[in-house]
Amino acid sequence: MGSKYEHVFAPIKIRGIDFKNRVTLAPPSPNVANQDGTMSRDFVDWMRPLARGGTSILYVGNATVDKNECHDEETQIDLGTDRCVLPLSWYAEMAAQYNCHASFEVNHNGKDTAFETVGHAPYSASSIITSSEISRAKRLGRAPIPSIEMTHEKIAETVDKFASACYRMKEAGMDIALIHGGHGNLISQFMSPLYNKRQDEYGGTTEKRARFAIEVCDAIRKKVGNNFVIEFRISADEIAPEGMHFDETLKMIEYLQDHIDILHVSAGLHSDFDFKYYRNWCQNFLMPRGFNVHYARDVKKAFPNLLVTTVGSITSLDLGEEILANGWADFVAMCRPLMADPDMPRKYAQNRPEDRRPCLRCDACTRFFPPRPLNCAVNPYSGVFKEIKDGVVPKAPVKKKVAVVGGGPAGLYAMMALCDRGHDVTLYEKTNQLGGSVVPAAHAPFKIDCQDYLKWLLREVTKYPAKILMNTEASKEILDKEAYDAIIVAVGSKPIVPSKIPGISKPHVHWAPDAEMGKVPVGNKLVIVGGGAVGLEAAIDFKQMGKDVTVIEMLDTEKHFVSLRQSSKHAGDEMLAIMEEQRIPLHLNNRLEEVRDDKIICKDLATGELVEYPCDTVLLALGMTPLTDVADALRHSAAETDVFIVGDAKAVGNISTATNGGFQAAIHI
Repeated sequence: MGSKYEHVFAPIKIRGIDFKNRVTLAPPSPNVANQDGTMSRDFVDWMRPLARGGTSILYVGNATVDKNECHDEETQIDLGTDRCVLPLSWYAEMAAQYNCHASFEVNHNGKDTAFETVGHAPYSASSIITSSEISRAKRLGRAPIPSIEMTHEKIAETVDKFASACYRMKEAGMDIALIHGGHGNLISQFMSPLYNKRQDEYGGTTEKRARFAIEVCDAIRKKVGNNFVIEFRISADEIAPEGMHFDETLKMIEYLQDHIDILHVSAGLHSDFDFKYYRNWCQNFLMPRGFNVHYARDVKKAFPNLLVTTVGSITSLDLGEEILANGWADFVAMCRPLMADPDMPRKYAQNRPEDRRPCLRCDACTRFFPPRPLNCAVNPYSGVFKEIKDGVVPKAPVKKKVAVVGGGPAGLYAMMALCDRGHDVTLYEKTNQLGGSVVPAAHAPFKIDCQDYLKWLLREVTKYPAKILMNTEASKEILDKEAYDAIIVAVGSKPIVPSKIPGISKPHVHWAPDAEMGKVPVGNKLVIVGGGAVGLEAAIDFKQMGKDVTVIEMLDTEKHFVSLRQSSKHAGDEMLAIMEEQRIPLHLNNRLEEVRDDKIICKDLATGELVEYPCDTVLLALGMTPLTDVADALRHSAAETDVFIVGDAKAVGNISTATNGGFQAAIHI
């Protein structure tokens, strides 16, 4: 019997090429290719679970048409020379084993190549200095360098580079390519009035600005022949005020439609304006699911005969089925959700969607600064793809008696991996609830991704044969008595409470997540001390409950912004925007000095003056500190080389560090 997801799993033939379903991998950059731009065996193995899991097309992001001219990733695939063909065939033939189409997003990033990377100014449609170059120059301590306006000869050369890149892909066994015409890359630099200031046949009117894109697609078709599919990625709206907006994009599509086979509809810009419009093509967990689907829907309405791919926070195939059934698109592209669970298509085809491992949209996978191989907060297999072949944990040569102390994400993933290894596992959880820090993290109504993940995690652990002891604190005496062969200590962390501040122990002072979860009473006028992610999420949550909320933070504007970016990626930007929209005061440069019954006293670090903030409740969100003393007490309850401290008990991190740390300890026992 087939699945109930008849639209997702409907096959389609394009140019005689069979695609088994409508699910495509939106293009990631795994950072596992060779540094000279060639394909590696590691790259093939990293992609294998995605091919095996049932996806129809695998796209890989930002493959350059010429690494010597346009290069902005450490291990970027280079399609610019014939030497790429043989290694590419490893990738193509691996995917073909699973009736999957291997491919690349073919790109020239134009203005965004740094001078330092290639030794010359970048090429673009026009000679401009972009906001991203201004930021880069400031960071590097040099003057901004304008891009070089492409001559007609350079345009012709670049058109041929695109065509030759796709021909090399075909030579390697591929039959489809995604041409990157969006997000402010070179093709869109020609298409957009934001970047194209030319006065010749490549600039001015919409039709003239479409010319370069059309020449690229026509050159590709001429080079690869008819039995090759051209998908073209576009930003339906660049969002930036002077950029290309949707009404003009529809006109652009009129000129493009006869030169392509599929239109891949995204939105936003990549790096300009300090990544302000990054959120429009890579949404964070505070944003709606299916964020850009309306653009694809409206394109499909205007061009019903054009095949359309939609992308942007399509977090499940339930949503994908709805999109396809409504006729809003012909393909659904997913990246982070498929990295979170490469087997998602297979699970849906087998009518068990509840087994999908949900994506958090936390962007823990975006490890570019500094570059690292991509991994995932909820899928620890991606971080050890070389050690764990095909995502299957191998059985241990010797069955051992193992204890896991702590039922948060680190402990639960350790427990599951230990059971997969075949060990006799006992998990100790001192409270009456599993989930650890994920429980408060998922509490706010707007944390929909985390809520789905917590439900999945708690359901998943019930499938394993471990003995789980709730309301049981594992002491050294208990562990010593049981004589475990190995122990994983995942006891987590505790909130930081600055004990020397006068009044900090007053009864109206609480840890912010406890207040959100209703564990402690709160009044109507709240001050939250700490403007990190925990504090800002609590502020938004309480504001939506109708409370009067104020946030104070010790860092200044620049340091606070950087700190939020480091801890919460671009969700931090979103939190600040929501704070402003909901008119929640955020007072920076303020250090808590004293808590009184009806107010707090802070020191303004910029002026040195004392400032008062009236309140009836004080909520602390000053961070966490490892339960080092608890972990240390258990270090000698088994052979010391077989005791592992993981998760927040080792160093306070996030769900990703907990998940990966617990799992990685377990697979080596």
